[in-house]
Amino acid sequence: MGEVSGRQRAILMAVVERYIATGEPVGSGTIAAGLLGGSVSPATIRNEMVALADGGWLEQPHTSAGRIPTARAFRMYVDGLGAGQSVRGAISPERRGEIDARFAGVSGTQAVLERTSHVLATLSSGVGVAMASLAGGEQLEHVHFSRLIPGRVLAVVVTRGGTVRDRVLVLDRDLSHAELEAAANYLNENFRGWEIERVRAELRARVERERSEYQRMMNAAEQLWAGALPDGASAQVVYVEGVANLVGSHPMGGAEERERLREMLGALEAKQRLVELLNAYIDARQESVRVVFDLEEQAPEMTGLVLIAARARLGGESVGTVAVLGPKRMQYERAMSAVGYVAQVLERHRAGLME
Repeated sequence: MGEVSGRQRAILMAVVERYIATGEPVGSGTIAAGLLGGSVSPATIRNEMVALADGGWLEQPHTSAGRIPTARAFRMYVDGLGAGQSVRGAISPERRGEIDARFAGVSGTQAVLERTSHVLATLSSGVGVAMASLAGGEQLEHVHFSRLIPGRVLAVVVTRGGTVRDRVLVLDRDLSHAELEAAANYLNENFRGWEIERVRAELRARVERERSEYQRMMNAAEQLWAGALPDGASAQVVYVEGVANLVGSHPMGGAEERERLREMLGALEAKQRLVELLNAYIDARQESVRVVFDLEEQAPEMTGLVLIAARARLGGESVGTVAVLGPKRMQYERAMSAVGYVAQVLERHRAGLME
């Protein structure tokens, strides 16, 4: 903060708030007349805004004499709101009640995650994201495989906790409908009720032991299960809602802007890209709401977007992540408080599953 004076900081925060409210470049006359009580002359404010622009805090669109905040200015603004504080930070009773009401009557992991992404999209007017790992104690209820085209299979895994995970698998050899049905039946008959993390190890052990006519079927079952629930980040389920909000916040310009928007939407649809993005920026040990402005360093197609995210934790371990993706011009305080509290809602649900 030593890079700006107290007056420059007040002007900068006023510009940010005005820009968030209107979406229009802010002129020195507006700041002088309405936001600083007329205590500083427009000429002085104009000079200060020029200095702030030279310092990389403001920029001037070529179509207007007004100024808009840079990412650096938004970071300062967010720091003033308390980014980095515990997700158990202050939230008004009214907002807490509003969020709780939206989750009333919702049960099951899938339903909770779907509602989480919907609630965050609604409250932030951005894209709501909810991600959770299959809990180590979750048990298999049912698995199903459907042949799409030669060499490609849709795998659907349902847990007793209510999580439904689907994934398109690319196989090294084509499997018939009969082979897929036999593999699914074997898994369902032998492993229903087993903890998810135990199934793969047991499958491997049985394949090693098996030397009968079932070897081919056993190998197929192991390959399908390994693809449906691989180790690491891919085992996480992601729900996204509110992409239309993001489209509405991006004015359509020339061919280059339309292409960038197409790439951004494609990245959102490819949910694995979101998993990678969240894992890159949101530390598993994090106990705070984090606001990230430099997404383009990890994902160039996310240029111009801001990520607000928090981990849901249980017993010291991360059990999921909730987030909002939106334009730099968003209601930060509202989005940050919503993300922090919804993380607690997800924690409570996951705790219930483990009881």
